[in-house]
Amino acid sequence: MAEVRTIGVVGLGAMGAGIAQVAIEAGFDVVGREVSNDLCDVAAGRIGHFLTRKVEKGQLEAEARDAAVARLSTTTDLDDLAGCDLVIEAIVEELDPKRKLFHALEGICGPDAVLATNTSALSVTEIAGATSSPERVIGMHFFNPAPLMPLVEIVRAELSSDAAFETGYAVAERMGKTPVRCHDTPGFVVNRILIPLLNDCIRVLDEARVTADDLDAAMTSGAGWPMGPCTLVDLVGIDVHVHASEALYEKLREPRMAPPPRIVAMRNAGLLGRKSGRGFYRYDD
Repeated sequence: MAEVRTIGVVGLGAMGAGIAQVAIEAGFDVVGREVSNDLCDVAAGRIGHFLTRKVEKGQLEAEARDAAVARLSTTTDLDDLAGCDLVIEAIVEELDPKRKLFHALEGICGPDAVLATNTSALSVTEIAGATSSPERVIGMHFFNPAPLMPLVEIVRAELSSDAAFETGYAVAERMGKTPVRCHDTPGFVVNRILIPLLNDCIRVLDEARVTADDLDAAMTSGAGWPMGPCTLVDLVGIDVHVHASEALYEKLREPRMAPPPRIVAMRNAGLLGRKSGRGFYRYDD
């Protein structure tokens, strides 16, 4: 695989924009793709805002912010990713759209380009199966928010080449992240452990008749968690957690993987956590 200088990011929502921000701060040129110019502008504005906040906090020099912003370009045309050495997909967490995207990217990007998915729960091998060159497909699972969370799971699919796998690892290191290598199994490392554990915590809310505040206090003060489970699920997004739980349950059929009825009802009611202003807690900001 060639040296990575330019990274494409497909999907510039909260996760994709965060990945793009990390990449430009690390010195990579980034081509971000969204489906409309308005969404491109929103993402570029979000990235610029967060970089400016870092300048205001003394975490980044103004010149470095300006240089980073200059390394970002946005587009609505997938063909503009043709010159990228690595493309990271961060679109909707559904298998069919991801497979269609990777099939399209294979015909656009050069033969040495690595194609990575940021999926948190879907099979990287199934996504790679939509291409005729699955050896260059890997998983690069960033955690939300990408600029703050240090971990990146580098996922080897069944047919991933050593070169593609190690390229993903090296890029994550250059981004200042803590990459870990793993194979393509449901939930990879963190979600395979964390999702059933969070589901257990949510079930305890009803079984122990404990409040969200007290449950969070119990786990931070009694188990040393840096953040309580209710606060964490609100931050991740209740819809995101339910979706990941359902995907893992479908693959593993372990009862602890299935989302508890309480959180499914919250998702159905639009109580999605911090992003909707209300989940286990209310948010005014």
